Amino acid sequence: MTIIRSILEQDLYKFNMCANVLRHHPGTRVRYEFTHREPKATFHQSFYKALQQELEGMASLKATEEELHFLQKACPYLPPQFLDFIQNYRYDPSQLDFDLKDGQLTWSCEGNWETAIMWEVPTLALISELYYIHCVPEWSGKRWKSGVTKRTKDKASEMKACVLAEFGLRRRRSYDVQDLVIQTLQKHHPRFVGTSNVHFAHKYNLTPIGTMAHELVMAYSVLESLRHANRFVLRDWAETFQGKVGIALTDTYGSDAFFADFDEYWSRLYDGIRHDSGDPFAFGERTIQHYEAIGIDPASKTLVFSDGLNATLAAKLEAHFRDRIRVVFGIGTNLTNDIPSSNPLNIVIKMTECDGVPVVKLSDVPGKESGDPEALRVARWTFRNQPLDAS
Repeated sequence: MTIIRSILEQDLYKFNMCANVLRHHPGTRVRYEFTHREPKATFHQSFYKALQQELEGMASLKATEEELHFLQKACPYLPPQFLDFIQNYRYDPSQLDFDLKDGQLTWSCEGNWETAIMWEVPTLALISELYYIHCVPEWSGKRWKSGVTKRTKDKASEMKACVLAEFGLRRRRSYDVQDLVIQTLQKHHPRFVGTSNVHFAHKYNLTPIGTMAHELVMAYSVLESLRHANRFVLRDWAETFQGKVGIALTDTYGSDAFFADFDEYWSRLYDGIRHDSGDPFAFGERTIQHYEAIGIDPASKTLVFSDGLNATLAAKLEAHFRDRIRVVFGIGTNLTNDIPSSNPLNIVIKMTECDGVPVVKLSDVPGKESGDPEALRVARWTFRNQPLDAS
């Protein structure tokens, strides 16, 4: 079996972030670690052997001339430096360290940021798909196909007024499920604008969709400044893409920290922002108030919602903010891993170190905090004025 069949099987924001890293911080050493948030679901030895085979097999992937041509055409903002890099890039399994003990998987990756950054998304997709093949065998076969098509059509109808992008690679049920979801959305959703999966964008001549992820801000907390990591990311990102990839991520250290750095200059320069934690209605209202307070018409800006969305919530948000600010919805797991009586895995891979220093994420939801406990204490003191001796 070969699950990851193209070097373009990647969320676009990884390519974008890699381009920024190559321009501003090449050679930075980083570490990523896997977390299984619901360890009651255990992994079998057959799963582990298959994962090992798949990860090692990724070393043979390389960009084809056709794929490179697609990237140049579909993502003209990607600098030539990145296109040269991806043409020569090969996955290096020696960067990985993983094991299975008592049914629980450990996985980590260490290396130069511009190469290690590529492992997270396809690894999560592999873990998810192989889990259902080897640990939930009753799901195997094609019995799911008609159900996926119907549910996707129903969701497309429910949120027909929404501008929709598919973000479901990392925790998809399988390659075939994501393929079917994208085909169904193409046929049945009138405002479907593209997918974060660059491979499927290439396969179906869609627009690749993506901006940046939390790891960029987390690393900049070490490379530039903890308190103003957002500001330095905004600066370097704008320089890398010359304003052409203009959606900023807001919640790495909480939206208070973000808006403190997102002054009038950056608010005018960037096309909009992405919400990824906390109450989306409250965040949308705050975003509108932010723009109005500095004399910017919110209707000229874009707000991307991407936090655990389903069709019903997306439709409600679209109706609430219609004609007040442009809204776009990025929906992932609810599209590509929505199988009745079979929950998706709750798995993540996060950057844990940059240049040997622990990095953390605070978010707007306390339960979504991650990272070294001591580093989290420092971040809470920095951004929330919590005493360093607080639990």
